[in-house]
Amino acid sequence: MSTVDSFGSKGALDVNGTEYEIFRLSKVEGAEKLPFSLKVLLENLLRTEDGANITDEHIKALANWDPTAEPDTEIQFTPARVIMQDFTGVPCVVDLATMREAVKSLGGDPTKINPLAPAELVIDHSVQIDSFGNKDAIERNMDIEYERNGERYQFLRWGQTAFEDFKVVPPGMGIVHQVNIEYLARTVMSREVDGVLRAYPDTLVGTDSHTTMVNGLGVLGWGVGGIEAEAAMLGQPVSMLIPKVVGFKLTGKIPAGSTATDVVLTITQMLREQGVVGKFVEFYGEGVTEVPLANRATIGNMSPEFGSTAAIFPIDDVTLDYLRLTGRSEDQVALVEKYTKEQGLWHDPSNEASYSEYLELDLSTVVPSIAGPKRPQDRIELTSAKDQFRSDLNNYVGQKEPEAGDESFPASDAPAADASPQATEEQRPRRVSAAASAKGRQSNPIDVDMPDGREFELDHGAVAIASITSCTNTSNPSVMMAAGVLARNAASKGLKAKPWVKTSIAPGSKVVTDYYEKAGLLPELEKVGFYIVGYGCTTCIGNSGPLEDEVSKAVSDNDLSVTSVLSGNRNFEGRINPDVKMNYLASPPLVIAYSLAGSMDFDFENDALGEDADGNPVYLKDIWPDPTEVQQIIDDSVSTDQYSNEYGTIFDGDERWKNLDTPTGDTFEWDEASTYVRKPPYFEGMTMDPDPVEDVENARVLLKLGDSVTTDHISPAGSFKSDTPAGKYLIDNGVERKDFNSYGSRRGNHEVMIRGTFANIRIKNELLDGVEGGFTRDFTQGGEQNTVYDAAQNYAAEGTPLVVLGGKEYGTGSSRDWAAKGTRLLGVKAVIAESFERIHRSNLIGMGVLPLQFPEGESHASLGLDGTESFTITGVTEINEGKTPKTVHVTATAEDGTTTEFDADVRIDTPGEREYFRNGGILQYVLRNLVRNN
Repeated sequence: MSTVDSFGSKGALDVNGTEYEIFRLSKVEGAEKLPFSLKVLLENLLRTEDGANITDEHIKALANWDPTAEPDTEIQFTPARVIMQDFTGVPCVVDLATMREAVKSLGGDPTKINPLAPAELVIDHSVQIDSFGNKDAIERNMDIEYERNGERYQFLRWGQTAFEDFKVVPPGMGIVHQVNIEYLARTVMSREVDGVLRAYPDTLVGTDSHTTMVNGLGVLGWGVGGIEAEAAMLGQPVSMLIPKVVGFKLTGKIPAGSTATDVVLTITQMLREQGVVGKFVEFYGEGVTEVPLANRATIGNMSPEFGSTAAIFPIDDVTLDYLRLTGRSEDQVALVEKYTKEQGLWHDPSNEASYSEYLELDLSTVVPSIAGPKRPQDRIELTSAKDQFRSDLNNYVGQKEPEAGDESFPASDAPAADASPQATEEQRPRRVSAAASAKGRQSNPIDVDMPDGREFELDHGAVAIASITSCTNTSNPSVMMAAGVLARNAASKGLKAKPWVKTSIAPGSKVVTDYYEKAGLLPELEKVGFYIVGYGCTTCIGNSGPLEDEVSKAVSDNDLSVTSVLSGNRNFEGRINPDVKMNYLASPPLVIAYSLAGSMDFDFENDALGEDADGNPVYLKDIWPDPTEVQQIIDDSVSTDQYSNEYGTIFDGDERWKNLDTPTGDTFEWDEASTYVRKPPYFEGMTMDPDPVEDVENARVLLKLGDSVTTDHISPAGSFKSDTPAGKYLIDNGVERKDFNSYGSRRGNHEVMIRGTFANIRIKNELLDGVEGGFTRDFTQGGEQNTVYDAAQNYAAEGTPLVVLGGKEYGTGSSRDWAAKGTRLLGVKAVIAESFERIHRSNLIGMGVLPLQFPEGESHASLGLDGTESFTITGVTEINEGKTPKTVHVTATAEDGTTTEFDADVRIDTPGEREYFRNGGILQYVLRNLVRNN
């Protein structure tokens, strides 16, 4: 709430007879030359200026922004709202419920713990593809989803009733970011403040990396960890440095044969090479008006993949047309237009802002592409895909998955025949092949006989999963319709997905199903094997579900490097499916094309997909959709009433949701027997004054890790087996193997999540030779191999603190708060890495873990650290004096007594972050302030 208006910016704006209070940017000298994204931040500061945390000096610093200067000015950004998905949302609500109890124990009023900004949670991460390839798949998968997740859903329903300004979108409605752009996003907010109706830009933070999808709608927002989101909900601003802004000029038009997905993969590769971590990316120029809103959203969605904080498009007529199409009211559209024009936020390509760096892409140069086999930025032109696969295969042959098999996923309750559309088809070849070979290695296809009579051969490169999934592309009618048309063309030639491919479509909203049905394309997709399996993230988040038992066994027993192809944004190692080593991102039509080919060892230019009824070979070019026809189908089939109808009841849910028993009361009644929702230990023994920060003495190395360790490596979201610490915990608590569910679904239970930290099956701890998974050397046991969790417990029993050594881009990937929470609860005091990704660095501080960087140009390898040393870190105690040390001194003492010493950079980047760390974490800081101020 603003109590100061140093610039006299407060005024009124009349929109069709309704008067709004606004804070005019024109009152601040220099505002007009700022990039769009910084103008949004400037308005935020004007509106929240209080003379203490936000002063006129902050506003002047932003207005006088120097594009070329290194960021050094801290500002406090107050997002207008918070958005969450259920994997990260459940622990947020768990923490809020725990904070209510902590406030009560400190003598405060528990009902004061409430979102102060609108908070919306979309349940989209929990549906798993157990049943597929049949018309009943979606209902069967939702039944299983509720069976697995009933406890969590009851808890979220309690939160919806207990907390004010908190709404939950029930399961089966859509994917959070697609629901956001199609319904929840306001573009311009209006809200009553002190009895006055105020208008201001829609801004947000979200508990998912791909919150940036809404940047395509001109809404500034990005992903944060759950702990930061909770603080934002409670009115705590986000501490940040005024960022650099990269100007990205778009020209030309996408050529026929290429798709928005190909554009995104090209931009991702370009921006990763440019280096945009911690920066805003802003698209500008005459070409912006030629980019449809759906394509803008697709580009914005991939911001985490190229590493930027945000990737935003300005507001223009394209934005307004999309708001109208998706059923926003004319009053809202009028407000957006008049407010943004009044504030200089309307796109004017003739008025070019200054940027820190510049890039340009001529869209006409974009060619069909895929990305893989393990990173989104590893783009491969489709014409080179076969050769690149054969080259990459050499890195995977002989790398046996550790015991991947029956226990990799909960067993499906659906019968095998349900999961196989091909089982009832006539004229099926009795023996078909997915043979592939590495360079210099003979193919050795494995015979697989299925119970329903299907017979085929599997080899390296076989496409085991082909999934049209993820808001990245399912929000975009151009690529979704293209997939439908390609399926229709393929079906007319008698083609269908190969019998070993697990096929699926998981739309991001029910609108997709509506326009598929109106266009008559749903039956065509089903003919080639693609049935709708649910409305959720599914394969992209790791909920691909199990491969059929016989396929899984053939892959595991013969160490086959099979592949997945998905229209998502993430293809990290170990993320998609434990049986699948190589994962590729592709456009929806290419997902179908690869299911028809059945193998990555395939050249679409020269290899035929099959034969038509007359025996003629059919190539991809013969069935590729005509973009003119695709656009005509979109024009005829996508309408405003579809959005209005589907979103009119978005919060209601189906009968399953309505029939859930919902707990009541201001504080939650914890069930000690629950294995899904448990009270976490963050506030146990907490006092009003924090304990002094201490130096770290004689810490042991829990893990020594290489480059690009992701938050998936640190805190996996997928399934786990019964012989893992998490599995043993559940079995000890009476949970059967089939009911394990996933790490992601159990984020409300810290006991599971601590045991799952650093437990990804693909993580490589360099303390051990040739071992993958959640293991380390336990120096309380003479350096013997142990699980990370059990070793950490042994260190805790001895009072030994822990450190983690990392490489470049430590913590890349999803905004996963448990990657920081688990690290802290294992007893890790500091992470020393070559560089950090933005969100994870912030989350570590938010949990009281110290992020340190090796000196420029140095690494644990260059310093000769092997991880057997004891580490002492001094200089940390300066924080107690209200100072942030630029460096701290690290002494690593080897077992023979020799020492290695260096000064590590302290990556506490702002005074606000220093206060969070001094308080032991951001939640403790917020909680103490709430009690003091009430």
